[in-house]
Amino acid sequence: MKRMTLWTSAVAFVLNLSASAQTKAPDLAAAELAKIEAALPAKASATPKKARKILVFWRCEGYVHAGGIAAGNKAIELMGTKTGAYTTDVSREYEVFEAANLAKYDAVVLNNTTNLKLSDAQQQALLAFVRSGKGLIGIHAASDNFYQWPDGAKMVGALFNGHPWNAGGTWAFKVDEPSHPLAKAFGGKGFKLKDEIYEMKDPYSRANCRVLLSLDLSDAATGGQKGKRTDSDYAVAWIRTEAAGRVFYCSLGHDANVFQEPAVLQFDLDGIQYALGDLAADATPKP
Repeated sequence: MKRMTLWTSAVAFVLNLSASAQTKAPDLAAAELAKIEAALPAKASATPKKARKILVFWRCEGYVHAGGIAAGNKAIELMGTKTGAYTTDVSREYEVFEAANLAKYDAVVLNNTTNLKLSDAQQQALLAFVRSGKGLIGIHAASDNFYQWPDGAKMVGALFNGHPWNAGGTWAFKVDEPSHPLAKAFGGKGFKLKDEIYEMKDPYSRANCRVLLSLDLSDAATGGQKGKRTDSDYAVAWIRTEAAGRVFYCSLGHDANVFQEPAVLQFDLDGIQYALGDLAADATPKP
């Protein structure tokens, strides 16, 4: 028993070390970059009301989604450059959440961040930033944060509660509102994708967000996996408002392949433009 305890502690130490030591963004292979470039949207869905600047933050204190971070960072940056929708800064340093620095940006993207440890002042700066009328975008593991910060969890819209739909599977998705402006990337139709899909726990509720995508449990493989929710409500993407600000969250994005899908990139771009305030979309919750 003592040997097992020591072994478990050693494994935990190595995992934590690998996360905290990740000071440089994971590398992206040339072949992966070429696939992302081929999948980029041709143009933005809305003309920016003014020059926009976003901050992409990717720090991990827990699990490091290396593929999703590398591909997501680059895809988000390239989409802005190609379409003219925004310019991008990328960082993992907590200092960027100082109020004076956040003032430079129109939105913050949390790309696959895990177990973030923002100081009280940084938490309040980020919350005030969004509530003042700015945007927050969460990609995949952005819901795996803020377990000790209820206002932050509520702002994102949910907390991670496992992933029975693991990264090795191909899962089915439904578009909850085919006529919604942010659903047009998928032509209003369901689709399948190889990805790791989360199930959510409180504060998730359809009373607090407008769900755009969810798992299609009528598909045999997808419905064959069992989550913890008694309501079988496995939301994948949503938008919501936070005071005067706008939030877009999408749990697609575990690995690099997701950012090589034209429809996913168009959906992410539209979500970013919604959060920026340039693409109008109704975020009224539909319980």
